[in-house]
Amino acid sequence: MKKESLELIRKSGNIYRDFKMADADARQLKALLAAEIIKTLDKGGLSVRKAQGLTGIDAGDFSRVRNADFRRISVERLMAMINRLGSRVDVKVKVRRTAAGEHRVPA
Repeated sequence: MKKESLELIRKSGNIYRDFKMADADARQLKALLAAEIIKTLDKGGLSVRKAQGLTGIDAGDFSRVRNADFRRISVERLMAMINRLGSRVDVKVKVRRTAAGEHRVPA
């Protein structure tokens, strides 16, 4: 077996930003909220139908979260799902300035 040298590459901690995807920060936030929802569902042994009965939120929304399909789910909806599952969301905002021209907002 050959020994290959591996190169260590530092990234931002946000895979969406690393792949230069639009709305990277919002996508990351949605992924973090969805992970908490999935954790709560798994911990409680809740199917999407049971979660619907418990929260009144459509089972389709829980299914989309489980499938990481966030196109039709807002951050507010994800937060409401967490709240109705009995948890609360605390958000800490940290604004970091980027180097000139690093992440420009499209015109």
